[in-house]
Amino acid sequence: MNSPVPTALFTPSWHAELELAYARSGDCTRPTRRRHLGPLRVQKHLYAEGPEVCQHIIVHPPGGIAGGDRLNIDAHVERDAWAQITSPGAAKWYRAAGPAFQRLDLRVGPGATLEWLPQETIVYSAAQAELTTSIDLEGDARLFYWDVVALGRPAAGERFDRGHFQAHLDIRRDGRPLWHERQRIAGSDGLLDSPIGLDGHPVFATLLVTGEIDAGLLERCRALAPDVRGDLTQLPGLLVARCLAAEALQARAWLIGLWRLLRPALLGREAVPPRIWNT
Repeated sequence: MNSPVPTALFTPSWHAELELAYARSGDCTRPTRRRHLGPLRVQKHLYAEGPEVCQHIIVHPPGGIAGGDRLNIDAHVERDAWAQITSPGAAKWYRAAGPAFQRLDLRVGPGATLEWLPQETIVYSAAQAELTTSIDLEGDARLFYWDVVALGRPAAGERFDRGHFQAHLDIRRDGRPLWHERQRIAGSDGLLDSPIGLDGHPVFATLLVTGEIDAGLLERCRALAPDVRGDLTQLPGLLVARCLAAEALQARAWLIGLWRLLRPALLGREAVPPRIWNT
């Protein structure tokens, strides 16, 4: 007699990989590797700011991440190159019976710059999202990194009352730890409403940028938070900004405002928002 096979064995899942590399050729940054496996792609590279900055938009055609999915992204910005990587819309993590995974491995060579500027991550109630990010900087490599996380869907009346969101982030310079962070928030966790946690805000955002700014620019950045609860901290060699918000659009607008102020000061170029952010 045949035993029934658990339904979970028939649950489809996506395993996708994307490998990117960029190199400097004269005054131009060119993509030198673009390998993909499964439903993870980049669109044609763009030069909205001229040849020095190569912009890529990462696309995940399924449109969402569900239980069993595994996404691996590896990007290497070689010596003196400049890559700006973003996304066309929010990443959605759907409710699922099991965990889904995303791993980012980012490497930035001496004199190179990486701007990692994705749009928001929406974690549905009952999703099980597990993200790991590892960033290695060599020599005087520069990094501008942000992320925005929305737990549940407040506009649809959905609280994050089941599932979990877990994120690990490590940044190293020449092998030495520069930033180490672990987050785990479970559905209905007391941290969602605690004044020492999210204090009832379903959205939180983090910005990390290498370098140091003066007190005047720090105060200008702190004055940018009319719709969010945010602040910045200057650490040795690393500026950290965080905010809590009621909506992802508010947090993203705050990050873009900071980027407009900080990019000229720390990266030496005026901020030119990618056109995809307006679509």
